[in-house]
Amino acid sequence: MIDDADLALAAQVLDACRAAGLMLATAESCTGGLVAAALTAIAGSSDVVERGFVTYSNAAKAELLGVPAPLIADKGAVSAEVAAAMAEGAVTHAKVGLAVSVTGIAGPGGATPGKPVGLVHFGLARPGVATRTERRVFAGDRTAVRAQAMRLALELLLAGAQAAKTASPHAG
Repeated sequence: MIDDADLALAAQVLDACRAAGLMLATAESCTGGLVAAALTAIAGSSDVVERGFVTYSNAAKAELLGVPAPLIADKGAVSAEVAAAMAEGAVTHAKVGLAVSVTGIAGPGGATPGKPVGLVHFGLARPGVATRTERRVFAGDRTAVRAQAMRLALELLLAGAQAAKTASPHAG
């Protein structure tokens, strides 16, 4: 599932984090650790990747990342608000400078009114910077949705690291 293009993107993320002086964490639900797997497939990634949280259940999101259970109950696990809280929780609990979160419905089941199969929400968090969220609906089967979500999460991490480097030109 992690092809050469994704590995090249993961390597870019690691290089950008090094240049910005950032450690990162992932908080993954529907991708089940694929983002962290892509990053750690690159030799030397341990100087950038602090940890990955696989928080597939709502209880795990609450216990490991501090996502408020009432927020999950009110907005649903697959929501911009929960994606933001997951990313912020990863920054806080891992004590890193950058975190991405992924929560979605990979299918084939799990869709609800207004939340189709393929819906994925992402969060990108940095300390002291407003958390960014993205919403996408990916086409394809479970494998395709998860692969596309992993790729976008890597792209978000790359953008976040590049923004951090720009904001702090003396980093790295």
